[in-house]
Amino acid sequence: MASPAQTLTRALDRHANAHDASHFLLIPQAVAVPSSAAEVAKLMRVSSERGLPLTLRSGGTSLSGQAVSGGLLADVRKNFRSMEVLDGGTRVRVQPGVTVRAVNARLLRYGRKFGPDPASEVACTIGGVVANNSSGMACGITDNAYRTLESLTLVLPSGTVLDTGAPDASTRLRSLEPELFLGLAKLAERVRRNPASRAVIEHQFSMKNTMGYGLNSLLDFDDPVDILAHLIVGSEGTLGFVAEAVFATIPRLAHATAGLLVFKDLHAANTALPALVESGAATVELLDALSLKVGQGLSQVPGVVRDLKVRNHAALLVEYQTGNQEELAGLNADAVVLAGTLGLDGPAEFSSDAAIRAELWHLRKGLYTAVAGARPAGTTALLEDVVVPVPALARTCLELSALFEKYGYENSVTFGHAKDGNIHFMLTDQFASPEELNRYAAFTEDMVDVVLGEGGSLKAEHGTGRVMAPFVRRQYGDELYEVMRTIKNLCDTAGMLNPGVLLEDDPLAHLNHIKTAPPQVDAEVDRCVSCGYCEPVCPSKNLTLTPRQRIVTLRDMATARLTGDTALADEMAADYDYAGIDTCAVDGMCQTACPVDINTGTLVRHLRTEAAGAVESALWDSAAKHWATVTKGAGLALDVAAKVPFGVVLPANNAARKVMGHDSLPLYSAELPAGGRARRRPAPTGEPAAVYFPACVNVMFGPAEACAAGVQASFEQLCAKVGVELLVPEGIESACCGTPWSSKGMAAGLAQMHARTLTMLREATRDGELEIICDASSCTEGLLHTIESENLTPGQRPLRVVDAVQFTADRLLPMLDGAWVRLDSLALHPTCSSVRMGLNPALEQVASAVAETVLVSENWGCCGFAGDRGMLHPELTASATEVQARDVVAMDVSAHASCNRTCELGMSRATGANYKHVLEILAVAVAAGNA
Repeated sequence: MASPAQTLTRALDRHANAHDASHFLLIPQAVAVPSSAAEVAKLMRVSSERGLPLTLRSGGTSLSGQAVSGGLLADVRKNFRSMEVLDGGTRVRVQPGVTVRAVNARLLRYGRKFGPDPASEVACTIGGVVANNSSGMACGITDNAYRTLESLTLVLPSGTVLDTGAPDASTRLRSLEPELFLGLAKLAERVRRNPASRAVIEHQFSMKNTMGYGLNSLLDFDDPVDILAHLIVGSEGTLGFVAEAVFATIPRLAHATAGLLVFKDLHAANTALPALVESGAATVELLDALSLKVGQGLSQVPGVVRDLKVRNHAALLVEYQTGNQEELAGLNADAVVLAGTLGLDGPAEFSSDAAIRAELWHLRKGLYTAVAGARPAGTTALLEDVVVPVPALARTCLELSALFEKYGYENSVTFGHAKDGNIHFMLTDQFASPEELNRYAAFTEDMVDVVLGEGGSLKAEHGTGRVMAPFVRRQYGDELYEVMRTIKNLCDTAGMLNPGVLLEDDPLAHLNHIKTAPPQVDAEVDRCVSCGYCEPVCPSKNLTLTPRQRIVTLRDMATARLTGDTALADEMAADYDYAGIDTCAVDGMCQTACPVDINTGTLVRHLRTEAAGAVESALWDSAAKHWATVTKGAGLALDVAAKVPFGVVLPANNAARKVMGHDSLPLYSAELPAGGRARRRPAPTGEPAAVYFPACVNVMFGPAEACAAGVQASFEQLCAKVGVELLVPEGIESACCGTPWSSKGMAAGLAQMHARTLTMLREATRDGELEIICDASSCTEGLLHTIESENLTPGQRPLRVVDAVQFTADRLLPMLDGAWVRLDSLALHPTCSSVRMGLNPALEQVASAVAETVLVSENWGCCGFAGDRGMLHPELTASATEVQARDVVAMDVSAHASCNRTCELGMSRATGANYKHVLEILAVAVAAGNA
């Protein structure tokens, strides 16, 4: 590859990339990060020549063990993220590292969507979708990856790169790979001439089926190049690498109504299934009693689940979709009528309300990880995925329940895509002792007999992987198994691409390499099941580690120490400080994507607390005691720096950082403004409507332009305009939301600041009578956490905090006359705190009041500035903003806005544009309109 840095051999990197969402674990010898299809081709040649197994990995959300390797693991997510919409959105060209959610975000403006709709769409990537022939909840077998694929650019193990959509693709394949071309043609003829083979293939692929290779391609296509392209779908990285693919998209049905139908038991739910399928339901998702019980513990719980006294209940999540708003009311009414005939255990309620539907789908999409997260301590979760003809589903569920009881697998959850006869079930055990492995082996044998006895498939959508590879021959028979072996040999003669996956002759291979139960490392993250949903939103994902990687490497270090491998633990720990702790933004975005509500930032805060030395703790304790002096001093320092040539400041700053450490002393940079202004204000002359808590960050960092008013003065001007009086508390200079201490893990200083600030706010608000307004989103969130730390006395009113943007949207905009000239366009940067607090609708409302067009990058993410983190480690902000900054520059807008000063600094550095608080821009517009 082009750079030695693209090959990772440190223990930390190998362990960080070893874990996927499955119950298997292999530690790679090295991790390669190729940047092009040509580099992947070279890796394949090296793999073949040296006999080194090669596994291609993208999102790592697979559940069957197909993304783990004891050889060379190639990360084909990081540098393969381009996407191009074609023909007005009816087609899309996309590389393997792009998530399904990102594809759908790009297609939204065209009224189209990607066909496959897996529950893991937030994190699973197109590479995995193709490799596993992913489907999902609505797409069935008509809109899955196989059916919507038009062409792909394929890298074969020989190094041949082939675009199957090119006019000369067939000719090139015949010329460059003659044995493969002729071999596929012969296999197609062999299968077509064998009535028994045809019958098996036609039956198996009349259902969802990802067991073995997609032999239906031998019947569906005549040209070997088309056969090859569709054999690649579902091949789990065993035949070649998909550098990019072109898909047909499907219409996005923008209107839907959904409801959760509760039945007295699993049999009653399955009995109702035919009528629901016949009614045209787009999705019918099954949840058993344990699923409902676990769902009651989620952060977003639908009322129908929260209030249910679960016994043997089962439920069906049913949704109807349409592209026509006028049809929605009829669909809703018909759904309620039908539900009334199904023998429900309670009244049915269908809703088209987006928030209610989001709660229902949050329950379903997070179900596996939520159930796995609730598993008994010291156990591993193993998820299976089977399909049977729909008429056999009820019987199959009962037979599986009998097997759970027979083998003592208590609390085994069953859920899935009932409309397709596709169900998932989870087993929890240690899977470590001979007794446990023998029990699992015997259960699997009986389960295989049940599913195949019902005419089903052992894998519906999660891929064969390692878990079902030994059973492919049993499902298809000797003849078709040999056809699959021939396909593998034609494409991968050396057998080095993902060996042990999809095809495996060892009947006990599925019992090898099972993850041991992870040791407990921190209560905040011990329930993590390594699903990887957190990774796309992490600002350090392209720089060091993701939240999942921070957790699994911490666990692996703990395991190494428990097993006496102190050398490995020490080696990993030496690199973990920077990668795992220093470059974590503790922004909490991971929690917004985590189905079990883990905030890895909380873990990192705990680690920072443990690592804090006496001197550093004393300094932050002192800062808490003298905060007014600290903030004023920081502002004065920036005032001085702004007057000194940058070339003079930087060398001295760098020299000091070398002595004090990069994680202790911030790096000055040219875009930093001069210091800000004092927060204190005279007492209001009239009755205050609210208490105003200006953020101290605006004392340290002044506005983007020296002549500008800044957010505090701007917000005060807006309030004055409509006659709203504000009270700034006496002694505000010494108060803070506490975020600087909490983010650094300085517990003593944090407690001190919390106590002072709460006392001040209690007095200023008249013991909770008045609302508190803060003008920086991260500080608003910090104040909310401050309030959470307060122990209320009986009957005492809790303090209430609102962000200034929300206050403006709710209270000020309706009273302003709107008689101002709007900007043509505005680039808006929401913050991690605005996302976490649900502030974005108000933020967009205020932005729309100042600009005709408001644009948010579709690659938006946390900027990684994170208070002072972007100054301590500017590489974090550079990495986090790289893609979205390109988007913003291309927008060519009139102004740039956010709602938090340090985030504005981060985006200013990234884009070269002056970001301002959106309220500053609004205040200027209002003042000009009334001049």
